[in-house]
Amino acid sequence: MNARLEFRRLLGHGVRRLRSYLNEVAIVGPHDAYAKQFHYFGSGAALMAPQGVIYNERYLSLGDETLIGPNVCLTAGISADQVMLSSPVVSIGRKCVIGRGSHIIGHWRIELGDEIQTGPYVYITDQNHSYLDLDQAVGWQTPNEAAVSIGSGSWLGANVVILPGTTLGKNTVVAAGAVVRGTFPDHVVLGGVPAKVLRHHDASKGWQSGPLE
Repeated sequence: MNARLEFRRLLGHGVRRLRSYLNEVAIVGPHDAYAKQFHYFGSGAALMAPQGVIYNERYLSLGDETLIGPNVCLTAGISADQVMLSSPVVSIGRKCVIGRGSHIIGHWRIELGDEIQTGPYVYITDQNHSYLDLDQAVGWQTPNEAAVSIGSGSWLGANVVILPGTTLGKNTVVAAGAVVRGTFPDHVVLGGVPAKVLRHHDASKGWQSGPLE
């Protein structure tokens, strides 16, 4: 191996070790000063590094033992100094795992129950643009807001989108790539765009294909 390749190998090894060390020490736990800015930052909870965009922390609540993956964005409102109408705006329950690169963007109320897990790049929001004014650009129209609730024990696959007004029952499975809006009962499997019930659990028959009759 020539000197240039050897130098590159050693430098790469050093950079990777340094990056790993920096990410480890940059993890935010409940005893860090930054955690005190949150509405609630539970015992055993952690923000893994590198963190995504996070602001208006005083309106964000993280339950005990909840793990927020790398590059996850958590926000309330559109700026760090915005005064919100409810508190907390984003509430994540106990023992949840939010996959890397996910976005939870709250304006009114987003509530995740306990022991929820998500794959990477899940997007959850309680606000969407209106398009009713035909003469105004969609991006400038007054947005619509509707609270979001995700039941305890649910699993959201990679790249799932949860739209405003969605309510999911407990132990719901949402297939990767689904776009979800609406109210759904406990113990169902959702998939598709727009998402629909693919399977449901019947107390007497067990798991059945299709929606509840």
